[in-house]
Amino acid sequence: MKIVDAKLVVTSPGRNFVTLKLTTDEGLTGLGDATLNGRELAVVSYLDDHVLPLLVGLDPHRIEDTWQYLYRGAYWRRGPVTMAALAAVDVALWDIKAKAAGLPLYQLLGGASRDRVRAYGHANGAGVPELLDSVRARLAEGYQAVRIQTGVPGLKAVYGVHTTDEHGAAVLHQGARPLVEDWDTDAYLRHVPAVFEAVRAEFGDELPLLHDAHHRLTPIQAARLGKDLEPYRPFWLEDCTPAENQDAFRLIRHHTTTPLAVGEVFNSFHDYQSLITERLIDYARSAVTHFGGVTPLRKLFDFAAQYQIKSAMHGPEDISPVGMAAAVHLDLAVHNFGIQEYSGHSALTEEVFRHAYTFTDGHLYPGEAPGIGVELDEELAAAHPYAPAYLPVNRLQDGTVHDW
Repeated sequence: MKIVDAKLVVTSPGRNFVTLKLTTDEGLTGLGDATLNGRELAVVSYLDDHVLPLLVGLDPHRIEDTWQYLYRGAYWRRGPVTMAALAAVDVALWDIKAKAAGLPLYQLLGGASRDRVRAYGHANGAGVPELLDSVRARLAEGYQAVRIQTGVPGLKAVYGVHTTDEHGAAVLHQGARPLVEDWDTDAYLRHVPAVFEAVRAEFGDELPLLHDAHHRLTPIQAARLGKDLEPYRPFWLEDCTPAENQDAFRLIRHHTTTPLAVGEVFNSFHDYQSLITERLIDYARSAVTHFGGVTPLRKLFDFAAQYQIKSAMHGPEDISPVGMAAAVHLDLAVHNFGIQEYSGHSALTEEVFRHAYTFTDGHLYPGEAPGIGVELDEELAAAHPYAPAYLPVNRLQDGTVHDW
């Protein structure tokens, strides 16, 4: 079998997605997600100009060899653009291999390690009353674990509190320049424990509650927050300090028993080395789409398992249903699965990307369709062309650019 065609489909059914489609001489096709939110066209160029010409004529079954060929052959390794491009190729090849075998992808990864994949949803509000309503909405949808984010008194626009569609999915800001949010760390640190207290008072102690600090704290600030939240037993505190500073997690770990999750901005195994071997985190958060695909992420999770660290793949709205499907198959297969983020997608996105995976009673099921179980409606995708859009930027009260 040989690859005879490789092309990209860029579509915006509410937000931008980049999809790679590979076709073999036996008529099998494979899809891969190459979406890099806010920088989509950089990945399009990398694939179109440098990678796709190399794929035609290759044996699609040689997944590991192709991955190493594209990774090592470029010489300039890693980085979000490169690894999103590799992820698209890797997932498309796994899709083809599983279709050739007539099996869902998880069966090629060793089969199911569990019957279902636990997911958590997003709840948010400008204030606590709105947040409580949002939690109720997520519970009504079946979620059994919820991430909670609120506005901070005195701040106009804060991460995690946004306009949403009917499913609670974020509505992306589109325009020539990014939306500017504001930030005050002291106000945030004073506010968050009271938020947890209110949610616990309303919903009890059994509901798993997650929270994302989104890289905004120094290590000692993160340690303080982790300690302040201990009475409310969070499921985790996510991205409490900029993730590339691995050494900082030693200080945080020394001061708090709150579980720590990190890794959604990581795109390489090397980003995790100290965090895993020194057991400085509890959950690894990288996504198939941004980490180079199923091949390297499976290796990461197998390594993390030796240190009792669990998987918890990033799953926001900008991971397309192609990337989400690949994640659910991997979730089902790896032994050290923890939880899967699942924001859902708009109704239009679900029409463009028809998928076999389902969400029921707070859990995801990959389905039994051969491959990853996603079909792309290219005609409908073409009716929704790329629209320039950015993630927000963040500034402190004095105007200094801060981590978003």
